[in-house]
Amino acid sequence: MVDQITANELADRLDAGESMTLIDTRPEDSFEAWHLHGAENVPFDPREGVGDEHRDRVREIADEEPLVTICGKGLTSTPFAFELEAQGYDDVTVVKGGMEDWSKVYDVVPIATNDKELVIRQIQRRGKGCLGYVVGSAESREAVVVDATRQIDVFEVVAEEAGLLISCVFDTHIHADHISGGSRLAEILDVPYYLGEAASKRDVEYDYEPLEDGIVIELDGVEITALHSPGHTTEMMNYRIDGEYLLTGDTLFVDSVGRTELPFGERDASTGAALLYDTLHGTILDLPDDTRILPGHVSVTSDGRYEGGESGEPVQARLDDLHDDLDLLQLDEEPFVTRLTENVPEKPPNYETVIAINTGSESPESEEAATELEVGPNNCAA
Repeated sequence: MVDQITANELADRLDAGESMTLIDTRPEDSFEAWHLHGAENVPFDPREGVGDEHRDRVREIADEEPLVTICGKGLTSTPFAFELEAQGYDDVTVVKGGMEDWSKVYDVVPIATNDKELVIRQIQRRGKGCLGYVVGSAESREAVVVDATRQIDVFEVVAEEAGLLISCVFDTHIHADHISGGSRLAEILDVPYYLGEAASKRDVEYDYEPLEDGIVIELDGVEITALHSPGHTTEMMNYRIDGEYLLTGDTLFVDSVGRTELPFGERDASTGAALLYDTLHGTILDLPDDTRILPGHVSVTSDGRYEGGESGEPVQARLDDLHDDLDLLQLDEEPFVTRLTENVPEKPPNYETVIAINTGSESPESEEAATELEVGPNNCAA
């Protein structure tokens, strides 16, 4: 009998170290671009059926372990699972929704704080490496959400389970790799939605409250300072929490810095790189060495692993450690700009459409279309 599990159940099994042979039935190019760590590629087209090459490949990799099949949406992995059952394999499971549902698996990670009144939860979107936050005051029970993804219910549940009520929503910037849920979450909860005031130059068509550089938002006992941090985008804001933590969006990661050419174009990429250099050396690196950096993304490898940490564990770093470990932070301006404008990484899939949606000029045709726009890891780092 072929069983079915959800992507979340697969994550639980992988985290528990369960023995399995994970078979990805997508075409080779799709598999090479993005797959789960440890998966084996056996491309399958139901119209062609199972051939000797499929049978030989499965015998080669199966090793008497339970078989789990996955594809993009479940359209090829499901018939392949039944074909495996017909071939005599009696422990076969298919992942419902495939890699599209895997892109919506989340881990909720508490960030340890020195102040018992300060609550920080890092919400990790495992497949894409997106990092959002719920920051709150245990005293007032108020919370802010920063960089909510499209699955806004995750952020609502995290706040509720922490005993917090969301009073406002922030985005660090207009995202290019995923559809933001910030404005929709704010609208549903009837609370303010904030973007940096420079977003006025990005033709944003929905309502937001503009944030000036240096403005302070108070949650009873928790102080949030907005810092204009252009470079990755012109409107980028970083949020300093109680003078100890810095939510850096796509400005500074634990393994790199943000790419800068997307909003500026290839011809003006050096403009963004120079802005980022000024932000890093004129704002962020002037902060205390023990400032804890909490980024907006973590890089995800093509085989689904975090480059700057482990999924389910805090993605963070001390500022002085990053200064010592990241050679980009030790460069003078000219070589820094050169590094960021040469050998530019592949652009995020569908980034122009995603930006149009996040500025309000377009809407996804359907939930399925929105999911397809976001599939794959982020490409936000330089």
